Amino acid sequence: MSTYLTILGFNSAIPTVNSSPTAQFLEMEERHFLIDCGEGTQVQLRKAKARFSKINHIFISHLHGDHCFGLPGLIASFRLLGRETPLHVYGPKGIKKMLETIFRLSETHQGFEVVYHELSSLESELIYEDARIEVHTIPLDHRIYCNGYLFREKPKERHLNMSEISKYKEIEKCDYHNLKLGKDFELSDGYILKNSVLTLDPSASVSYAFCSDTRYLESIIPIIKDVDVLYHESTFLHDLKEMADYTGHSTAIEAAQIAKLANVGKLILGHFSNRYNDRSVFTTEARTVFAASFLPTQLEPVKIGS
Repeated sequence: MSTYLTILGFNSAIPTVNSSPTAQFLEMEERHFLIDCGEGTQVQLRKAKARFSKINHIFISHLHGDHCFGLPGLIASFRLLGRETPLHVYGPKGIKKMLETIFRLSETHQGFEVVYHELSSLESELIYEDARIEVHTIPLDHRIYCNGYLFREKPKERHLNMSEISKYKEIEKCDYHNLKLGKDFELSDGYILKNSVLTLDPSASVSYAFCSDTRYLESIIPIIKDVDVLYHESTFLHDLKEMADYTGHSTAIEAAQIAKLANVGKLILGHFSNRYNDRSVFTTEARTVFAASFLPTQLEPVKIGS
């Protein structure tokens, strides 16, 4: 299955007529993940024609409003739409208290279970895993506790080489599963058919790293090494590096340096300060360090991997 990233919002702090705060919709191996949920996210989801009912896991980087103020409204809408399945919310310690206080004071009745996974570790940790995907935290350096998230497909099954398999009548359809898992096949006379003959290499696994608000931080490089696509905030241009450091943010050049050192396939910049009317200045600056630097395209699905 193909992996698609839809950026719902990418500007910092204040919504504008043409852009929204941080939120992303990731479709990977038939899973549907929401990453951050700034103000207006559910409207953006509708514009993107994303299916609300498919979102079962929401990952919040930190508790600044431009990354989470859309979450209470989204959860309330889920109830109004008749949701019954549990919703898993991953985020900093305190997110449960924040949301439950809002729901209690507003007398909002959910009608379904919200499962909170509160995070506090300063080390990268595995927080979600199923048969096909792993999600790890990426500890960041912001003014408050903050994580990015690494989404990575597990190694895929090998492809059957039917032109070779058809030569051996002993190999039946019930054997295909073991072949896909990389096992050899033993014929009735004891001869071992090597799996490398009967199968072909699997499709490459896809990976995506989301790095929310953070100062320049080289400690994340081993975590995001060789990912297909990296989203990294770049709130300011480098002439405002002192302001970036003070406010806990990165510059376009710093994001590009991280991308280069981590050998990523593609860098998407984001979280731009509203002081910049022409966002092309960010790619102009970043490409002096990392050529494969791009601006986000709001509401347009981007395929990750081949």
